[in-house]
Amino acid sequence: MYKPRVKAPDPALIAKTDAVLRRHGLATVCEESACPNRAECYRRGTATFMILGDTCTRACRFCHVRTGRGAPPDASEPERVAKAVRDLGLRYAVVTSVDRDDLKDYGSGHFAAVVRAIRDASPKTQIELLTPDFRGDERALDTVVAARPDKLAHNQETVRRLSPLVRPQSDYDRSLAVLRFYAERFGGPVKSSLMAGLGESEEELLLTMRDLYEAGVRQLTLGQYLQPTPAHLPVAAYRPPEFFERMRREALAIGFAAVASGILVRSSYYAERLTGDSNN
Repeated sequence: MYKPRVKAPDPALIAKTDAVLRRHGLATVCEESACPNRAECYRRGTATFMILGDTCTRACRFCHVRTGRGAPPDASEPERVAKAVRDLGLRYAVVTSVDRDDLKDYGSGHFAAVVRAIRDASPKTQIELLTPDFRGDERALDTVVAARPDKLAHNQETVRRLSPLVRPQSDYDRSLAVLRFYAERFGGPVKSSLMAGLGESEEELLLTMRDLYEAGVRQLTLGQYLQPTPAHLPVAAYRPPEFFERMRREALAIGFAAVASGILVRSSYYAERLTGDSNN
């Protein structure tokens, strides 16, 4: 059975970047989710910030982020994120968050405030928002659309059959509705991400790709699920490189404008390059 090898990180680069993040009291999903690509992304001038705390109100069974009730939003966080973006000289910033189902607006106003702060501090930095589903609340979705980031994303994660197991507090059709809302109201590129190796069939994966395309998604990433701890869902299958190449071709045939498909591809991997046909 094929098992991927993760490249050794660059400790000096990680330490330098982490020092800036610590100075501004910030967390990145790169660190919190134990992403295998963080040193590579830092080197290219991109990072994924996780706002609204490091505690999620949901308990997805693939995710390394802690679960519980988060602290109230910190009004200083948008400015601190913007300063870190400026200090790191980032060309591309991805902003995501834990789920905050405990907040009245699900955290959407905080996303918008971060966009405004980055625009002021680092006008040339492109901004991608990778949002939760906000429980499908259209006022919350409108708030992030109105913030006018450069790209909007929401992750479908897995196929319909496995969705209740993999992310029990989310919903397959609600995620599609969020992506459809973004595609219809935003006007810019809309992206989603899937994982392979959770027990899905190729047919199910292709059907999910078609569902995403019909919802208006035009940029797609696909990567291998890697079990973060023994307490999380086990890997059902390690897909070989040729599988991801085949899925990339299938996705392009469906009509996606940009596809990143590979073992270590994650939703924000090469985010700044995902603008056309991609095999990163």
